Amino acid sequence: MKLCFPVSEPQSLGSRVYGHFGSAPAFIVFDTETKKEKPVLNADSHHAHGMCSPLKALAGEQVDAVVVGGIGRGALMRLNGAGIKVYKAFEGTVAENIKLFEDGRLPLFSPLAVCSGQEGCAH
Repeated sequence: MKLCFPVSEPQSLGSRVYGHFGSAPAFIVFDTETKKEKPVLNADSHHAHGMCSPLKALAGEQVDAVVVGGIGRGALMRLNGAGIKVYKAFEGTVAENIKLFEDGRLPLFSPLAVCSGQEGCAH
C-alpha cells in the first residue's frame, strides 16, 4: 500500500506531517510493502482557496491513502472519489504516523471534520 504524507520539506521519514493537504510544499510517498520512500513536490501548491486538485498535486504519483492533519472538503471528496482513503494524522513525524497506521490507530477523515478556510485547521 502506498501512503502519502504532506510535509513542509521532503527530507525523510523523520519529516513532520504537514497540517494541511493543499498548501503542503511537498509529499513523502511511502510503500508499506517495500518500505521505500519517495519525495514528491506539490504540483498544485499555488491554487486558489477551495480549488485544490489533489491528483494534480500528487504529480501523477499513484497512492492508496493520504495521511494529513487537515484537508478541505473539496480535496477530501476528490481523493475519496478517486478511491484514495484519507486518514487523520497525529502530530509528529511521518515515521510515527506510519507506525500508527500499521497498528490500525489512524482514523479515517470525516467530512464533518474538514477545514473551512483557516478556521479549525491545523495550518
